[in-house]
Amino acid sequence: MIEKRDFYINGQWVAPAAAKDHNVIDPSTEEPCAVISLGSEADTNAAVAAAKAALPGWMATPVEERIALVEKLIEVYQARGEDLAQAMSTEMGAPIEMSRTQQVGAGIFHLKNFVRAAKAFEFERPLSDRFQNDRIIYEAVGVAALITPWNWPMNQITLKVGAAAIAGCTMVLKPSEESPLDAMIFAELMDEAGFPAGVFNLVNGDGVGVGSQLSAHPDVDMVSFTGSTRAGTAISKAAADTLKKVHLELGGKGANVIFDDADEKAVKRGVLHMMNNTGQSCNAPSRMLVQKGIYDQAVATAAEVAAKVTVGPASEEGRHIGPVVNETQWNKIQDLIQKGIDEGARLIAGGTGRPEGFNKGFYVKPTVFADVNNQMTIAREEIFGPVLSIIPFETEEEAVEIANDTPYGLTNYVQTQDGAKANRMARVLRSGMVEMNGQSRSPGAPFGGMKQSGNGREGGIFGIEDFLEIKAVGGWSTD
Repeated sequence: MIEKRDFYINGQWVAPAAAKDHNVIDPSTEEPCAVISLGSEADTNAAVAAAKAALPGWMATPVEERIALVEKLIEVYQARGEDLAQAMSTEMGAPIEMSRTQQVGAGIFHLKNFVRAAKAFEFERPLSDRFQNDRIIYEAVGVAALITPWNWPMNQITLKVGAAAIAGCTMVLKPSEESPLDAMIFAELMDEAGFPAGVFNLVNGDGVGVGSQLSAHPDVDMVSFTGSTRAGTAISKAAADTLKKVHLELGGKGANVIFDDADEKAVKRGVLHMMNNTGQSCNAPSRMLVQKGIYDQAVATAAEVAAKVTVGPASEEGRHIGPVVNETQWNKIQDLIQKGIDEGARLIAGGTGRPEGFNKGFYVKPTVFADVNNQMTIAREEIFGPVLSIIPFETEEEAVEIANDTPYGLTNYVQTQDGAKANRMARVLRSGMVEMNGQSRSPGAPFGGMKQSGNGREGGIFGIEDFLEIKAVGGWSTD
């Protein structure tokens, strides 16, 4: 078991002001794999003070130098890739092969996209060709609190840290207490890359403690949070008194609309996408809407594909899915699966309880329900586990109505070989992102949602802009 680690504040590892131990649990075994300290208000204040003191110098650092440090970060990140993969696999249950490729790979992907975008961005420019004496200056928001989740740890840390660093913000990172080990390795990488003292700080803690303290802190200028809609609401309320900027990446209940002219792999692709990362993705296509002409075949295919999805310990090689992150999540998922059965949905794969052969570990059976209607609990609530709901529809208009009938608006998916229909759907689906026919968004495309899925965008230049203020200057001297 990994021993307790300190916090990274003002360029050095420091002991917590008041030690409160927290066991990090390996969800594959239900056994502790590490002990961390949860921060106190004194720790939060020390980290914020360090970030505030470092802000003027970091903002004044030429953007080319900030970009160069992020490039150095990419270099040291790649060298420690296996350490990051092992940490995430152990602490949150991502199978080790998936952890090496997707979980670690996401961080490299985002950091490289930030560098590419920043090199092409004008941080200072004239208002227009006509008004050369009016300047638009993009400058850092200030001290940014970064609160990240456990499900895609490096994905979210790099999306926030990379953008904030290039923008000229100083930072206090509070990773999830469920997955702090990769974040502590990341702090070592920031140190090795040579970021100045105070630019990046890390304090472990829970949402009620450090999270709430950062959200309400008068010297924090911005909170960037990824997590549940419930927690996002609480952060917004806590931040309101100081009118700080709040960026939220929250939950989702994505619709995957499969028309009867979809390609033959659309259903299989949708099921496997839903099961990826054990269903613990806010942009998971958790509602599969299928046109009635192909509904029966789609249900049969979905059951067959789900039955072939294997479950196993995160430490084992292979393309299986691992456990969900903790007992609380496991119990919630079990309750929602039972709710689906009780409300009359037809269970065609999986169900309650652990998969066969497991009596320990937070493993969930890959589960698929058919004959779901959009008013059932499993169609309304974000389950955050490997549970798919299949809903029939007849017309394009009905599909749009069902897809948009949700408080969430993160990602929707469309499967059709009719290009005009796909484009119509993309325009009317109420979500921050729409992906069609299995094609992912391109590098640098913005990630984010609307409605109760949050506000703001992450990735590429859009992510950098979220950490920037726009300053308009009149009477700029061009001499």
